[in-house]
Amino acid sequence: MRPKFLLPAFLLLASTVAVAQTVPGTINQFLPQQLQSSQVVTYQMQQYLMARVPKLPHPASAAQWTAEAQQIRQHILNHVIYHGWPKAWIDSPPKFEDVGPAPVPAGAGYRAEKFRYEIVPGFYSTAVLYEPAHLTGKVPAVLDVLGHYPTGKSMPFQQKLCINEALRGMIALSLAFVNEGEMQNQWNGHYFGADLDLVGTSGVGLFYIAMRRGLDYLYDDPHVDRNRIAMTGQSGGGWQTILLSSLDPRVTVSIPVAGFASLQGRFERIPGEPGDYEQLAPDLMKGYGYQTLVALRAPRPTLELNNAEDSCCFRAPLVKPYIYDEIKPFFALYGKQDAFSFHADTQVLAHNYDHDNRQQAYRFLDKWFNLPNKPDEIPVGQDIDSYSQLAAGVPANNQTILGLAKQFASKLQHPAAPTAPAARTAWTKTERAQLVKVVNYQPVTVEHPWYMTDTDHNTVKSISFRFAMSNGLSATGVWIKSAWTPKGAPLTVIINDGGRAAADHEVWDHYPAVGYSVESGHQVLVLSILFTGDANPIHRDIDSFGYMMGSVGTPPLGLEAAQLIGIARWAQQRWHPSRVTLESTGYRMQVVSLVAGALEPQLFKSITIYQGMRSLNYLLDKPVLSSRVPDMFCRDFYKDFDLNMLKAMAEPAAVTELDYVQATPAQ
Repeated sequence: MRPKFLLPAFLLLASTVAVAQTVPGTINQFLPQQLQSSQVVTYQMQQYLMARVPKLPHPASAAQWTAEAQQIRQHILNHVIYHGWPKAWIDSPPKFEDVGPAPVPAGAGYRAEKFRYEIVPGFYSTAVLYEPAHLTGKVPAVLDVLGHYPTGKSMPFQQKLCINEALRGMIALSLAFVNEGEMQNQWNGHYFGADLDLVGTSGVGLFYIAMRRGLDYLYDDPHVDRNRIAMTGQSGGGWQTILLSSLDPRVTVSIPVAGFASLQGRFERIPGEPGDYEQLAPDLMKGYGYQTLVALRAPRPTLELNNAEDSCCFRAPLVKPYIYDEIKPFFALYGKQDAFSFHADTQVLAHNYDHDNRQQAYRFLDKWFNLPNKPDEIPVGQDIDSYSQLAAGVPANNQTILGLAKQFASKLQHPAAPTAPAARTAWTKTERAQLVKVVNYQPVTVEHPWYMTDTDHNTVKSISFRFAMSNGLSATGVWIKSAWTPKGAPLTVIINDGGRAAADHEVWDHYPAVGYSVESGHQVLVLSILFTGDANPIHRDIDSFGYMMGSVGTPPLGLEAAQLIGIARWAQQRWHPSRVTLESTGYRMQVVSLVAGALEPQLFKSITIYQGMRSLNYLLDKPVLSSRVPDMFCRDFYKDFDLNMLKAMAEPAAVTELDYVQATPAQ
């Protein structure tokens, strides 16, 4: 039980009875009030992100850019893509198993072979290889990748593309996309890539390795001319194309189709552009944006295909200024202006890789691979195979993204805090420095408290605030006390996964923190910090913003902890409480509370947690979807810490956990 602020006995009895009878109804009137709109929060987050858009390099010569580009590639590969992956897995040769031919009409002029291949040990995908019927010598090759299409490699546009490439004298390898086609599995949802990040292994690295296996296979094919390898794909395939072809110089020609935009474009069109996990993985855009990826292509031939009125995203007139116009000078450094092209499809007003876009691709490939000019698509509609005809089969016990994350998690070891005082002090200092790095903790202050409204009843007084923080983001809060609570009374800060409104009925009924604290003579500050309550952006974009902030190197968890610390310090200066205690409800605010306590152990006298987790492993076991709570999936967080470590680091604050949420492990 919390200690009560001492009052004379007769006054205490009268006040507690009065407050106990009136506090719930009074608090119901003002605690849930909306103090800012989601549109305002969305705009603030857009501005925050826009200020962190990486700037394009400005090389003075081709030689300078060639050297700098190689450094950028190595940085992205070593520090983002391959982060945490076993080197033996990264360097292993491609393992493709031929499982038989796909149906091809007699005399069609090409052949097709089905393959099963290993991405990483225990995790398999499938592919179809299309070749000219009479293959001699070395010929060009194309790696054809797909986006979010449930039927995967059997999509008619993909088959037409690959067959035409084979009929033009090229080898075409069509790869399945993770969680599409034969890889569909509920535990392969792309957002589970964040579970890999949590345990210290790059989630986007899995997607990269999966497509790189196809490039490895083509590169080792004795019939492939290594100097003439292309890559193309639409939507998620367009994203795969720009990522792999920019970071791997083996891709000579790149043709991404409606698959990406600059970061500026994404931020400008929220809501609008998708926020797929893999495209906005942690630190992927820290220092180098998608514009830089395109610039890395110089001087290798690159054709960007986009749709003028795309029904999904990345509309040509909206993306062209950033991903084409601003990149042309990089190709000009090499005198290769003609190697960089842009085409806007106006014939099909949809998200597509249809006839017009495919013909543009054929012409570009013919030109840069020195093939006979065949500008028109060869009709092959009669050759289209069904899903089952192209299926190569994956093992019944095929690994999944979530399964991989659990596999890595099972090997984590979190040492207990030393008991000897000197050793514990040194351990805490080291771990705190690592925590600052992992969550990218950057202290913020309350730049201006907006006084929004107040109440002044006979029993309860309150002031509602919108806190404008020094980093441009905001939070909201309501300060409450009883009419007879003296100045300098203890302050209880309350946060809840559902924001202030959830700290009303739920907290009063089950965890009576607000009413109990007011009744006990405390001042109370109930907050909605970033990504809770009315400090949330437009609902459908919560995951996009969470992923985006992590992508530019500012994980939401660090931002939330910084807000909590900054507001608590402001409250100390504003109301001069004798002590500050912290209470949280829900596993999200549990983590934020413990991170804040571990970062600033002298700030809170005590931390009380309701409905928390016993371990971060709960996020994997339930499992919790990062698309719903992206703040919980901070890269390397579970690799380096678990909750007991954070509690030890929060000393001398006393941490009390009163009950726990239960996981229902995934099968």
